[in-house]
Amino acid sequence: MGRKPSAVGEISEPVARWKRRAEARPEEILDAALAEFTERGFEAARMEDIAKRAGISKGGVYLYFPSKTALLEALIEAKVTPLARLAQTIAANGANDPMAALRMIAAAAAHRLGDGKVFAVPRLVISVSGRFPEIAEYYRVHVVELARGALESLIQAAMAKGALRRVDPQAAARAFIGPILFEALWTHVLRGKSVLSDPEKLVQHHFDVWLNGVEHRA
Repeated sequence: MGRKPSAVGEISEPVARWKRRAEARPEEILDAALAEFTERGFEAARMEDIAKRAGISKGGVYLYFPSKTALLEALIEAKVTPLARLAQTIAANGANDPMAALRMIAAAAAHRLGDGKVFAVPRLVISVSGRFPEIAEYYRVHVVELARGALESLIQAAMAKGALRRVDPQAAARAFIGPILFEALWTHVLRGKSVLSDPEKLVQHHFDVWLNGVEHRA
């Protein structure tokens, strides 16, 4: 006669499967939310539709995210904040060669923003910023300020080494990242032909223009 399964054995396997499923749910919910926000717009999207797309109950969504605003903030953290934190890491380790570090940040930004699902998040933030200024503020704190600080520190280090002439670091940082952001806008919103598919080419061209300008000098 075979061994009778223990009660612990009978319970532990389903519980383990449930735990694995539960741990995966926040990412699935965020993917569903991004799809709904993109297709319907942030204000028109409904929590029940997000739940349906994620394959869970509406209560399951609220278990992790109490509101659509919380969902969009979580999307910012998941999709865009990692790029800003990467810029911080590169800057923290790039003081000895700040120009190389700036190139690394430009390449990372071009690669990351070339992903339409990533750029969809700042695009959403822009679209709702007028009616939901708290979301714009969240994005500023958790993305813009982090990246700006990293860029400014590298620009200041480059000026100290004589690699760059003396300029306003904040203005230079905006001039540095602006063209890459526009390239993403051109690609994902305006549907123009882009060079984001070739980040190396984009970075090379961007650095040439950013460092040397376009004025012909004898």
